[in-house]
Amino acid sequence: MKTIILNGSPRRNWNTAQLLKEAQRGAESAGAEVEYIDLYSLNYSGCRSCLACKRKGIAEPCKCYWKDELTPVLEKIWQADRLIAGAPIYYSEPASGMRALLERVAFPAMSYNDYSSVFKGRVDADIFLTMNAPMQYYRQVYEGRMQEYFAPLRFLNGQVRIFPVCDTLQVRDYSKYDMAGFSEEHKKAVHDAEFPKLLEQAFKIGAACAPNRETLMAMNEAESIARDPDARRYSDVEEALKALKEE
Repeated sequence: MKTIILNGSPRRNWNTAQLLKEAQRGAESAGAEVEYIDLYSLNYSGCRSCLACKRKGIAEPCKCYWKDELTPVLEKIWQADRLIAGAPIYYSEPASGMRALLERVAFPAMSYNDYSSVFKGRVDADIFLTMNAPMQYYRQVYEGRMQEYFAPLRFLNGQVRIFPVCDTLQVRDYSKYDMAGFSEEHKKAVHDAEFPKLLEQAFKIGAACAPNRETLMAMNEAESIARDPDARRYSDVEEALKALKEE
């Protein structure tokens, strides 16, 4: 099994990254072929709306024809069996690097004829979301929004599961920052009590190569598994790209 793990946080060693590295250890312990990538080490953009992936007669419909440092990552995802990704929540949405990836990986897989999927494979996706908000706020405000946000990943024909990690520790020493709106005592208490458990859960999630609701244990005993509604499955190219770059 090929598993691609993407850190969509600009911080390479903090909450999101630590969870993903435990998921990596879990996947490797189960025998998966794993590659870990820090998205913020790459220079790339979101979809350019060049529509090259929608041109008639192209050899590969499910392909992003825009070339940048994300291009090989997209190819690896489409060739994988599983995607494990994570991002922090900024201003009520996942960090921008994750949004750009989502546009580029899902849009080529979606047909503009009937909104079916032109992707021939299957990639299951597990998404870790880290945030300052407490779990109750996530349930009331973010949960439905995040399910809609990551719904385009269903064009990869697999399951999409979301695991919220709430009330996270932002920095080691709050006295160095203007962050009086947060209680360092509370943040550290939650981190010390809960984060080790979350790391264990991340390992188990990574090790669940054929995941189901029973084996994917609740993150902080409140997992958020995206529902699968009864929705529809969803050398001109180079000239088009060149023209767009010149605009």
